[in-house]
Amino acid sequence: MSSSTALLTDHYELTMLASALRDGTAHRECAFEVFTRRLPHGRRYGVTGGIGRVLDAVENFRFGEAELAQLAEHQVVDDRTLEWLRDYRFSGQIDGYPEGELFFPGSPLLTVRATFAEAILLETVVLSILNHDSAIAAAAARMVSAANGRRIIEMGSRRTHEESAVAAARIAYLAGFTATSNLEAGRRYGIPTTGTAAHAFTLLHDSEASAFESQIAALGTGTTLLVDTYDITRGIDLAVQAAGAGLGAVRIDSGDVGVLARQAREQLDRLGATGTRVVVSGDLDEYAIASLRAEPVDGYGVGTSLVTGSGAPTAEMVYKLVEVEGRPVAKRSSHKESRGGRKAAVRRCKETGTAVEEVVHAVGAEPDLGPNDRPLQIPLIRDGKRVDDLPTLEQDRERLRRALVTLPWEGLKLSQGEPAIPTVFLGT
Repeated sequence: MSSSTALLTDHYELTMLASALRDGTAHRECAFEVFTRRLPHGRRYGVTGGIGRVLDAVENFRFGEAELAQLAEHQVVDDRTLEWLRDYRFSGQIDGYPEGELFFPGSPLLTVRATFAEAILLETVVLSILNHDSAIAAAAARMVSAANGRRIIEMGSRRTHEESAVAAARIAYLAGFTATSNLEAGRRYGIPTTGTAAHAFTLLHDSEASAFESQIAALGTGTTLLVDTYDITRGIDLAVQAAGAGLGAVRIDSGDVGVLARQAREQLDRLGATGTRVVVSGDLDEYAIASLRAEPVDGYGVGTSLVTGSGAPTAEMVYKLVEVEGRPVAKRSSHKESRGGRKAAVRRCKETGTAVEEVVHAVGAEPDLGPNDRPLQIPLIRDGKRVDDLPTLEQDRERLRRALVTLPWEGLKLSQGEPAIPTVFLGT
């Protein structure tokens, strides 16, 4: 399979390109911006996710013989456009928020500067990555906040597309998840992986005890045993008999996990397994995790809700033309307005570090910075080449951890409300 990302796009981008090449407007210097007009319902902040994958996609946006043959066979564009595409290499500039940075309505997450021809082709692939990854990032960050320092594992691969699963695992780790069950994510991104056994393993054996003994023989007493295939109370008894008081953890995957976790903790303590952790899974989301905060739960396994954005599967981002040859342009359609001109942003913060507002300003009209304010965009691509020394995944993970601490306390609530901080527009 080709590694090219060039056909991860919409047909209309190529028809616009062909028309612009014909009338001579294709080579006008333009600026496009990625932003969201509003946060998804129930969200008070967004989390920038997918920047690294966007840069990979831009680097691999090449029309090889297979891609050109597909376009020619289906007469998507004319011969002149095919020849132009043969030599396509993005040669412009891209600036944006680093991964793990918070965003709010109107935040200029990504600015693409290039000719119209070069920039318009990137719209779909850029939006598909940023909308997916940022939606997952926000859901994951809310779950991590709800977990309040307890371990949380991503295990949603079986509930989404196989490639989306890898991307979701990457973003969950950025947001503060401890590990993933997805091995490909471990290979590509160096994310810690973990996994023990499913109910099928217990059912395979002639008895629950023999299943536990087999798993312990293979993985050691520090493993996690799934104890709810039959009767949980009996399962915990057998688990401790098999592993002793040094059993690593028991996992509960069904039922009223709060009540069951409490009973499991009491039973483990009576059996002398005071260090054995209680891990719960099974259709958890941030609300369920928050409701378990008072229960003796040591860790969570999250699947479906994470990989589907926990009710918000897209970040609702758009990719809009805002400048043509230095002239601001703006869309005025009802409910789909945009602000013309290239923009950047500053986050204003109190002396305590608490964020106060997002200031979006015209480039060239930068506001005065207070001692605790900070610009948000960073250079990502210069003259078509990725900037050296961009932040690593671990650095982005730490950035998000710090950023969440700066939000006003009400901004971390799971209840509906206004964005955690307002967006102010200056000179736009």
